[in-house]
Amino acid sequence: MTLTEDWLRRFGWPETLVSEHPLAIAHGGASAYARANTLAAFRVAHQLGADFWEVVSGDGQIVVFHDACLADGRALADLSYEQIRASVEEDVAPLFSEVIKIALDGNVGIYADIKARAAALPVLNMLRHHGVERAILGAFDRDIVTTLKSSGTPYPVAALVPPGADPFAHADGADIIHLCWENMARAQDKLDSAFFDRCAQTGQHVVLWHEEDPERMAGLRSKPVLGICSDRPELVNPFTGPPGWPVQVVCHRGANEIAPENTLPAAHAAFAAGFSHVEIDVHVTSDEELVVLHDPTLERVTNGTGPVSAHTLTELRRLDIKGWYSSHFEGEKIPTLDEMLALAKTYHGQLYIEIKNAAALPVWRAVVAHGLEKRCFFWSFVAQTLQDLRAIAPTAKIMTRRQDFSTLDEALNFLDPALIEFTIDEDWSDFAPLRARDIPVMIAYNGGDPDVMARIIKARPEMVNLNQPFLFARMCSDLHRQGVAG
Repeated sequence: MTLTEDWLRRFGWPETLVSEHPLAIAHGGASAYARANTLAAFRVAHQLGADFWEVVSGDGQIVVFHDACLADGRALADLSYEQIRASVEEDVAPLFSEVIKIALDGNVGIYADIKARAAALPVLNMLRHHGVERAILGAFDRDIVTTLKSSGTPYPVAALVPPGADPFAHADGADIIHLCWENMARAQDKLDSAFFDRCAQTGQHVVLWHEEDPERMAGLRSKPVLGICSDRPELVNPFTGPPGWPVQVVCHRGANEIAPENTLPAAHAAFAAGFSHVEIDVHVTSDEELVVLHDPTLERVTNGTGPVSAHTLTELRRLDIKGWYSSHFEGEKIPTLDEMLALAKTYHGQLYIEIKNAAALPVWRAVVAHGLEKRCFFWSFVAQTLQDLRAIAPTAKIMTRRQDFSTLDEALNFLDPALIEFTIDEDWSDFAPLRARDIPVMIAYNGGDPDVMARIIKARPEMVNLNQPFLFARMCSDLHRQGVAG
């Protein structure tokens, strides 16, 4: 029996948590997409597939709040819960009991970062009272760690290790060494074989600091650690298709359940989650700049009015897109095509570029300038735009929609497509002849019906274009565990 198996069974956690992958611990919830330690942040973290929510617990009523004081300097310990609620925004400083309830409903574990000594045993007792099975209790304060261990807690206890402290001395007696080294340069270099050998000798597991950089995260998740904290929990264990089915997932307008559509945060969430493509829509401004927005007009997703093409880039950059979605994204701007291309390059990701009100030539030039010709494919409602693109770029990957042609041969004869898209209502018998020609098929579905998702999974297309990619990912994972997919 491995250390992990023994450790998890000792604390009564389900064996499904024994994995070669680290647990995804959402730092204050998915705090890249909602205000930390709010119910909204915890709900988004659940959508993103987090295994645990890191929850900061204060004392008194056991309020979930990071700091010991409010913004005006008053200490939480000196205030009633009603006074705290009257001083903060809606959804801020929820009760710990509220977080426990939605965690139980979502089958998510609780990682309680206990800030106040007076909260230690009440937090423990509340978790036990609610029948929470998966929980970790952690603290920077050594006295809190000692109190929890001496209480006979059924939950593992983590010692949060600050920069400069010796991990093994600071975490002596704890079950978990939680390294809070996010501000240390090249801290990951200290995680060598000697460090993990010593952890094995002490019988302790390791949780790592919150990490949001995709390159560093790629190195950290290969380490033999129990879990990794992140504001972007989707980064910890990105999606991969089931064995034998390396399906590519196109996120329609990015991860638009998590962040406003066609924005950099929505693209971040999609790529961080391991999905291969982000679908974006491109328009041209009045001063010939290329921007990413779905509609030809501004009213639906910004506080502006009129056609996109009637405004300069500078004018568009003054607009705010947060109001229709969430106050967390206050200040988020309409992105340029260049920004989207640069982000895709950062993640080694790919783009599905739908050319709306723009010419083919400047779009193609932008793609070439970023060296992403092989990692983008194109489509447009305007057939002439695609014809122009083929004329200037013989190697451009153009998509054809099967629904736009009477026969499959007609679809194949239009501009030598690199892939063909189908809807869920079309005849999928065309898949076989396309695969015989080594042309990928893509199924597009904007809904969230699990039965339809199951049909798509059963058909095993090479690509899917989805509005709810996280539902698809969860279903792929569930079906694979059941031996249905793959």
